[in-house]
Order: sequence, then C-alpha cells, then structure tokens
Amino acid sequence: MQVLAAWSGWLLDGYTTIAYALVGVTISSAFLPAGLGRLGLVVTFAGFAVEALARPIGSLIFGNYLGDRIGRRNMLATTVLGFSIFGGAKGLLPTYSEVGLLAPALLYAFLFIEGMFAGAEYGGGTTLAMESVPPERRAFIGSFIQSGFGVGYFLIAAVFAVLGAAFGPEFQACGWRVLFLTLFIPGALAFLIRRAAYESPAFEGLLRRRAVEKTPLLSMLRESAGTVAVGLLITTGLLFVNTATLSFYPAFMELKKYPNDLVGTYVAVINLASLAGVWIGGALSNAVGGRRRSMLLYGAVFTVAAGPLLYLASVGSAVQLLIAFSIQAFLEAAIFSVLPSFLAESFSERYRATAVGFTYNGGAIVGSTAVSVILSLSGSMGLLPAWAVSIYASLIAMLMGVSLSRETWRPGKD
Repeated sequence: MQVLAAWSGWLLDGYTTIAYALVGVTISSAFLPAGLGRLGLVVTFAGFAVEALARPIGSLIFGNYLGDRIGRRNMLATTVLGFSIFGGAKGLLPTYSEVGLLAPALLYAFLFIEGMFAGAEYGGGTTLAMESVPPERRAFIGSFIQSGFGVGYFLIAAVFAVLGAAFGPEFQACGWRVLFLTLFIPGALAFLIRRAAYESPAFEGLLRRRAVEKTPLLSMLRESAGTVAVGLLITTGLLFVNTATLSFYPAFMELKKYPNDLVGTYVAVINLASLAGVWIGGALSNAVGGRRRSMLLYGAVFTVAAGPLLYLASVGSAVQLLIAFSIQAFLEAAIFSVLPSFLAESFSERYRATAVGFTYNGGAIVGSTAVSVILSLSGSMGLLPAWAVSIYASLIAMLMGVSLSRETWRPGKD
C-alpha cells in the first residue's frame, strides 16, 4: 500500500501535467487575446514554469512541516486533496472573452497553487516507498513508482483521444473543460489509497526513538548542501529534457496539424514505450552495478540517439514520428527509473522528505521552461535546431551532475 500510495501520486501528476500539455494550443486562444500567434503559445506554455516555481516551495513547506514531522503518509493524504481540487478546477475557469485579463491571471494562480501541493508528492511519496522496501529492491520499486507518471500520461492521452472524437470541432469550446474535470477521478482514487496505507518503518523508528527532526530544512542545509546542489544539477537537466520531449510532443503534433484523436492515440502509444523503458531500466540497474552508474549509462545512450531521433520525427512521415518519439521516450524513461532510489539514499532519514522533494522539484523551475524556450528560440533559428540545442544543453548539465555525485548503493553492499 505504501508503494501504491506513492505510485498514485505520480499517476495524478502525469494525468494533470499532460492534460495541460495536450490542450495548451487549444486554451491559448481561450485565455488570451486573439492574434498573439507564437507569443500566445509561449505565454500559455509558461504555465508549466508557473507551476514548477511553486513546486519547490510546496515541497519545503509540506516536507518540512508535515512529512518530516508528522509522517509521510499524513502529508500525502493532505496534499493529494489540494492537488486534485485545483488541478481539476481549471476546467471551471472563465475565459478571456468573459473576464478579460483576469482569465490568464486566474489560470496562473490555479497553476501556482496546484504546483505547491504537487511539489510535496515526490519527496513524500518517494520517501514513504523507499523506506518501506529493502535496498536491493529499491531500483525496481522506484521505477514502478516513476512509471505512475507514464500511466497517468497514457490514461489522459486515451481520454483526450476519446473526447477529441466525441466533441469534434466543439472541443475548442468546451471539450477541454471536460478533460480537466476528469482529473477528480484519479484524485479521489489516490486519496483513498493513501488513507489505507501505513506509515513507513523508518519514520515509525524515528517516533519510537523520539528522534524526529525539529528543523528538517536547517539540518538539510547544514549537512547536505553539496549533495543538494549536485542533485539540482541532475534534476534540472533531466526535467528540462522531460518537458522538451514528453510535454512538447502533443504541441508539436498539433503544430503539424494532426487531428486531436490521432494526437491522443500517438501519445498513448509513446507512453507505452516510456513505461517499458522505466520498468526495464529499473530491473537492469542492479546488473549495471549501481544507481549512479546506471544513470550515466542510460544518459549516454540517450544523448547519442537524441539528435537523429529528433531529425527523423521532424522530417519523416507520421509513422516515423511515432517510432522516433517512442524510442526517445523509452530511453529517457530508463534514466528516470533509478532517480527515486538514488535521491532517497542520498539523504538522512531525518530530513529525507524535505531534501528529496526540494532537490527534485527545484530542478523543475528551469526544467519546466523547456517548451517556452524552444518556441522562443525557434523564431530566430528554426524549430528543429532550437529543439536540439535545448535538449543537448540540458543533457550536458544532467551528465555533469551525475559525474559529480557519489554512488549511493551497489549490489552486494549495504
């Protein structure tokens, strides 16, 4: 139940994040003045950055005052409510034609609040699950938890395809609202799972020993500032890649004038590939010989393949695009597979929820700007060069961070 509690949060995150990515082009004309063109898309996708800016704030607040003080389970049951309520309520917001500039202001406000609650998910969920399983199983269990994002991505893509076919041209007017409102369903499921889960054995041990940290944030900064800094370099690069790929695929296909039902179908298939990548990457990590070594290997393979795959997707047929994006999603997911166990093992249990949450979500501040950066650069250098340059710059940052980090666990060692 602890593992499912963490997994359900990732499912909700994938469902919510990709819902916004899927309708980004559509709602740009709903929440902003007509005639903005590319600028309207940049502003709309900047909503990712608004939400991401709130995530490390939320991870510190909820991790510091709830997760490392009253328990991981209690924190997750609280935050999932706010996450699902504000995520789904975007479907009830007024449009620009109804309230003017108040429309994008409200959208950004909801994204920010949603981001604060979402920011607690990674630290709390990862810590709860990793503290509940033995070290030799953490890589695969961590990859399963991480796959929740792909499952959520797959589900929302399928829902998007169905709604796109059902609403047709009317999707522009009201179909996107229904898409956001469906978020209440996985939100309710995640809450019920978390209410049924138990607290992690590690936190229960802290309670028994009366060793619960009174100032988790200060202890993190005092004891692990260097580890946090290196971790932020890794997560910034990796999350930039993630936003530049999985979050940009739907918009890229819509810019190529693919119909909504085809976009939804393709995105669903791509995420089946990502699920295979995260599960296989986690299963193989022990054979590779450690968390850090696995990320270096998977990252190197992705780096070699990234450029050719982007080129194939940009100039090839629709089927070639699907194949290229599926391979890219598979390789990227493998890198993510060992991240939960790597981060959890990098920090003391006394402030683990705070540190893991901040390190992961802090990387999203820059990482979430990827789509806006690509679209902004594309005006001067073209879309494909802007896309490739952005991804390779972020890969360099990620690989530098992994190279500077220390190994946290190897097979056969405690």
